[in-house]
Amino acid sequence: MGSQASLSQRFSALVAGASTTGSHITDSQITNSQITGTYQEWQNFMTSFTASIPLQQPSHPSASAEAATGATHLALLNGEILLETASHSAWGGAVTARMYLPAARSQVWQQLTDYPKWVHFFPNLTRSEVIASIPGGKGLARKGKRLYQVARKAVFMFSAQVEIYLRVFEIAHHSTWQQIQFFMEQGTFKDFSADLKLQDYGQGTLLTYSVRATPAFPVPSAVVQEAMKLDLPDNMRQMRRVICQS
Repeated sequence: MGSQASLSQRFSALVAGASTTGSHITDSQITNSQITGTYQEWQNFMTSFTASIPLQQPSHPSASAEAATGATHLALLNGEILLETASHSAWGGAVTARMYLPAARSQVWQQLTDYPKWVHFFPNLTRSEVIASIPGGKGLARKGKRLYQVARKAVFMFSAQVEIYLRVFEIAHHSTWQQIQFFMEQGTFKDFSADLKLQDYGQGTLLTYSVRATPAFPVPSAVVQEAMKLDLPDNMRQMRRVICQS
């Protein structure tokens, strides 16, 4: 048998041995004692061996991300409320909700900035009043207001009422997005803030609502986040119903 055939057999045996052990072939495994022959024979063999391996397209690094994005897109268009939680404080919680509204962004913005109407968006909100205006800032179109809101939450046989004074800033970048920022001045929370952002999305609007809150009394963060995750989807659906029916 020729030297090239002998070389091929020894190399194949080496590959088979490495495959059965689940290991990879390294330069240290292919030594002169295992593979003999002239440099030209080795080069010829490697050329034919490499040519026999079918070419594979490299995996696209964003393939899984694109699949996830596609699934998210379908979920939004199907009316799902997508939630994400994040750490905030030892006794607080942070939740972000996203939903699609089959309505123009200008229509959604007009209704969301009608703050007394928020009692129709959130069933637990019993009062929402604009009590003052705040001078606008520079740069992007920015208007500010001060709000007073009251909410009542019933749990089993108990009912709790919370009050909060908020500074609200409306930031508009009409070509791409609009945003409302909420900051607590005082109220029945240790801290509270929220961001509501609108973006054009297909034939409608993508609404992203992020809330961060810490109760005035100590409650484990996991409990606060779970309560927010339970309440927020229903509130968002109610908001969408009211906006789309108007």
